[in-house]
Amino acid sequence: MIGCLIIHGFTGGPHEVEPLEEFLKQHTNWHVVSPTLPGHGEKLRLKGIFYYEWVRTAEEELKELLQVCDTVYVVGFSMGGMIASYLTVKYPVAKLVLLSAALYYINPRQLGIDIKNIMKDAMRGTLLQNELFQRYKRKIASTPISATTQFRKLVKDLRQHLPNVTAPTMIVQGLDDGVVPPKAAHVLHDSIGSEEKKLLFLEKAQHIICHCEEKDDLFQDILSFLGQEIKKSM
Repeated sequence: MIGCLIIHGFTGGPHEVEPLEEFLKQHTNWHVVSPTLPGHGEKLRLKGIFYYEWVRTAEEELKELLQVCDTVYVVGFSMGGMIASYLTVKYPVAKLVLLSAALYYINPRQLGIDIKNIMKDAMRGTLLQNELFQRYKRKIASTPISATTQFRKLVKDLRQHLPNVTAPTMIVQGLDDGVVPPKAAHVLHDSIGSEEKKLLFLEKAQHIICHCEEKDDLFQDILSFLGQEIKKSM
């Protein structure tokens, strides 16, 4: 049996990667899991949570998969990408996929564009229809400074393990990402020790890449990288 662990990002939840999870379940017979990291999910409760708790939860899910599956893939989105990279060093992961991995964060150029669009919608009286504003308003209001500090510690501590990643790795980055700058993908590509590495940029994708308009092609590329053909029924 093949297993696949998908790890969501900071202040997010499985809903961030749900389209990919559903795609893999539809087109394979894999055992796909996407756990909710402590303090995350639809209602954030991040106060008092330490970053090693996020890592430990993902690690326990991976260990369970390795017990029942012959082959295991790991996919990490944003902060989940850093966790996925670290786990790939510790455990026999067959392949690794990094989506908008948060090696660096806050893309000033794209963030400026996003803020301008939010301001335009505010002036038009359509701010409540701006998905980006609604998403980040919720996250900012529900994210204590201590949680952001833990996120920064996680990135700092786990990035040192990148040269030890040897599993074949696919790195995907959106060029319109207002959180993770495109240069992060290049640095990841250069830092990871794998001999087999694939770097893919999506022109129109923002940070929540599994929900972007290019997602159908992206998911097929991921499945192809993981060595599975798309079912004829498509």
